[in-house]
Amino acid sequence: MQDVAVIEDAAAAEVALDPVRARMLAELAEPHTATTLAMRLGLARQKVNYHVKTLEQHGLVELVEERRKGSMTERVVRASAAAYVISPTALAAVAPDPARSPDRLSARWLLALAARLVRETGALINGAARADKPLATFGLDAEVRFAKPADRAAFIGELTDALAGIISKYHSETGRTHRVVVAVHPGITEDADPPAEGQKS
Repeated sequence: MQDVAVIEDAAAAEVALDPVRARMLAELAEPHTATTLAMRLGLARQKVNYHVKTLEQHGLVELVEERRKGSMTERVVRASAAAYVISPTALAAVAPDPARSPDRLSARWLLALAARLVRETGALINGAARADKPLATFGLDAEVRFAKPADRAAFIGELTDALAGIISKYHSETGRTHRVVVAVHPGITEDADPPAEGQKS
């Protein structure tokens, strides 16, 4: 079982988003037979069998073992991953594209940038899995509080200058290209202030 699986196929995404099948995937974090899964979900075993077969056809469920129970063979299955992410690739032509909204102060541009990150990272993860090769990446997650809006603006200016300097120092005309993505956005908390009137979103 993978920690996170990236769904790039539109049909697989549609299957995973079905409410009943999504509940099944959650339950199948642990191996189950159709019988035990039906009991946990309060559904008929025949219905569970149908949904499990559909999930299996799209690579969302995998066979763990087959065991004899009387004259029958019982199949034990589990989800192929502990969590799933649907790549914007599954949306094809309507997937977000940062190039279509180049306003870098817009939250919608940031969202399009994040969608590209998911799409590209997902493709790399799936490609590395098929090739059975490691994938070198790096992520940084931090929180900062600003006393006033001017401090936030100054922070972004200093961060931009620092990154530009580091990128210029290490950039080469040869070698593999690496994408650097930095995002600054308000955190979501219960006591967070609502966006100011007229603020871009």
